[in-house]
Amino acid sequence: MAEKKPIIHFENVSKTYAGDAQILEDVNLIIYPGEFLSIVGTSGVGKSTLLKMIYAEEIPTTGEVYFNERPISAINRKHLPFFRRSIGTVFQDFKLLPQKTAFENVAYALEVDGVSSEEINEQVPEILDIVGLGTKMQKFPHQLSGGEQQRVSLARALIHRPRVIIADEPTGNLDPISSSEIIRLLLEINSFGTTVILATHNKGIVDKLGRRVIILSDGHIAHDESKGKYMLQ
Repeated sequence: MAEKKPIIHFENVSKTYAGDAQILEDVNLIIYPGEFLSIVGTSGVGKSTLLKMIYAEEIPTTGEVYFNERPISAINRKHLPFFRRSIGTVFQDFKLLPQKTAFENVAYALEVDGVSSEEINEQVPEILDIVGLGTKMQKFPHQLSGGEQQRVSLARALIHRPRVIIADEPTGNLDPISSSEIIRLLLEINSFGTTVILATHNKGIVDKLGRRVIILSDGHIAHDESKGKYMLQ
């Protein structure tokens, strides 16, 4: 049997910002297709920076990040939008367009790629149904709860059928019930083979998941635990 190839590979990655503030130092990390990986650590340890390197919003100061064995740094800037269709992103602050309905927020991701109205009208309701918002497609963000707004964000992240979902503190602004629903959806998405990378500081969520956990501390991977049980320092 052929050895399984990683979908994401960090090789000796360091990141230093102006003023010599080092965020990440010599990070080595392999993520395989279909994994559900949680990245934990206190605020400011580099979780978001690490995630941004996967979708090429940040580049390493030294080292290399590979996606499907291809160095991300080698991707031409004009090809980045096409590359990013392989990666869906969800953030703590939803990033919805307030003047657009739930349907329009998700459709917009297809419109900018020139997808036809016919395809949009077929695909968007399907995705909104998956996240449980089929009856609220015409609601504006201010008419939705925080949990519902995050589900719209998740639908938008899914619309290109990405190979990887990156969720950066997706439950940070949500109540416990809404948080559980978002995590349930991420697990469901993962069950279909999509790689899910979750950054969080919520120990309770990670303990319940029982999946692989990476602990970041002082710019390093302090611990890599495959069973999901860990102790925050």
